[in-house]
Amino acid sequence: MAATGASGTTTVRYGGMREHVRALTVVLADGRVIRTGSLAAKSSSGLDLTHLFVGSEGTLGIFTELWVRIWGIPEATLAARAEFKTVDQAVAAATAIIGAGVPVVRLELVDAPFFQYINAYAHTAFALSPTLLLEFRGSRLGARADLAAAKDLVMEEGCTVFQEVEDAARQGEMWAARHSAAFAFMAAHPGLGHLATDVCVPISKLGEAVGRAKAALAELRMEGAILGHVGDGNFHVSLAVNPNDPADLARAEALSGRLVDHALSVQGTCTGEHGVGIGKRRYQDREHGPSLAVMRSMKALLDPKGILNPGKLVDAESETAGR
Repeated sequence: MAATGASGTTTVRYGGMREHVRALTVVLADGRVIRTGSLAAKSSSGLDLTHLFVGSEGTLGIFTELWVRIWGIPEATLAARAEFKTVDQAVAAATAIIGAGVPVVRLELVDAPFFQYINAYAHTAFALSPTLLLEFRGSRLGARADLAAAKDLVMEEGCTVFQEVEDAARQGEMWAARHSAAFAFMAAHPGLGHLATDVCVPISKLGEAVGRAKAALAELRMEGAILGHVGDGNFHVSLAVNPNDPADLARAEALSGRLVDHALSVQGTCTGEHGVGIGKRRYQDREHGPSLAVMRSMKALLDPKGILNPGKLVDAESETAGR
C-alpha cells in the first residue's frame, strides 16, 4: 500500500487500506452524507465507522473523499535481493525476519518461474531462483543495521546469493520487475487468460501454505507461479487458464479451493487483498460463522433496498438470484 501526499512524500507500509485511512466522506444508499472520523492522531469517540466502510467493496456506501496517513521521506532507503535453492527456504527466511522483529518495509517473494517470464518481458537478467526482495528505511545507520540483521537471518536459512541494492536506479529496476510480474506472466501465455487468486495465513503457517500451493500446481498440472507479500503472510498464485475449456476452469477452481481450505483450517483468510466479490462469496460462512449474520444485518440497515453493488461480499447467492 502506498500513500502520497500533496507535498509528494511517499511511504510504503505493510497492511491494507484500513491501516492508512483516517476518515471518509460517504454517501449512503438513502442519500445521507456522513464523515466517519476526524483527523486526530487517535480517537476513542464513537464506533469505528471508517474501518467498517473500508473494505466493504462498495456494498455499504459510496466514498467521495478520504484522508490518508502520510510519512516523510526517510534519510536512507536500502534494498536487497536474497536468492535460494527452494521456495521453502525463501519462506523460512521471510518467517525468520518477521519473527526476529527486524523492521523491514517491504518483503516480497518471487518464485523462480516468474523470473523467466520477467526476463523475457522486461529484458532483464535476474537469476531463475526463488528470491526475496527486501527494503529497509530510516536513518543511514539504522537502515544499514536492519539490512545486516536480515542478511544474517537469511544466510542461516540457506540463502545462496545476497545482493545489496543501494543505488536508487537499481532499486527502481528491482521493484519494477516485481510490479510487472503479472504483465510478464500474461505475455508469456498468449491466447490464455490470467486468473489470480490469493490467501493470507498466519506467518507461522506460511511455509506450509506455500508448499501446498506448489504441490497443487503440480498435481493439477496447472501452468502457474507464486509471488506475494510474505512479510504479512499474503501470497498470490497466477494461473494461465483457457477460458473456453471447462476442464481447465474446473482445475483452476479446484486449486483455489484447496488454498482457501488450508488457509481457513489454520485461522487464515480466503483473501488477503483481492477481495471477495462473488468469486469467494461461498467461503464467507465458513470463515466468519455467526459473524456473517451480523455483517448482513449491517448491510440491510445501511442498504435496505440492496442497490449498492448487489450480490457481492456478504450477500448469499440465493438472495441475489432474481436481481
